[in-house]
Amino acid sequence: MLVTKKELTNLKLKSIKSDNLKELAESLSTDSRGTAADLIKKLIDIPQDKIDEFIKRKYQEQVKERQKLISDDDLKQELSKVKEFKWGVVQGQLDQKIQTEYVRRFTRYDDLIQGVKSKLHDDITGYVIATWYNHWTTVLIEDHISQHSRVIPTLKNNFGVDIFLNNQPFDLKITYLPKDFTLEQVSKSPKDLIIWLYE
Repeated sequence: MLVTKKELTNLKLKSIKSDNLKELAESLSTDSRGTAADLIKKLIDIPQDKIDEFIKRKYQEQVKERQKLISDDDLKQELSKVKEFKWGVVQGQLDQKIQTEYVRRFTRYDDLIQGVKSKLHDDITGYVIATWYNHWTTVLIEDHISQHSRVIPTLKNNFGVDIFLNNQPFDLKITYLPKDFTLEQVSKSPKDLIIWLYE
């Protein structure tokens, strides 16, 4: 085991939203008052299967709520409309790009407006489309993976932990297939892709 049972329980409880922690505590006849940290301390010794059952049930409720907004098939159809990625901006550096390439560069108002209209609008549009695509494909992939009996999903973002696989925290990484690789090549020789990605 890579993490101890207590560490695992702590990570699973940290992956539950505060309101849901209160609900879990109440369902186990445990005092539900206090902060999330207080509740985790109160719940740290409960059996893993109780936590897992609760998380799986709540996760399915979240999926059903999302599916009321858009079905998986409709979401896949929407995602298929994206034909190319033009990030335009390095993730997390939009403000820096605006400051460097526009705010501090242009001294004349008309030049600034022309610069924004001619390039920044397209850069931001590309960035928004790419991050939207990444978000919703990740949602679909995590929903699919979380259906497996050996997987426990997380109910909120928990830095470095996306799922628990065989009772171990797992940081799921999703990437694009590089242009030089076909699905057939990767299926026959996954090691080549692994070497390409990590060397």
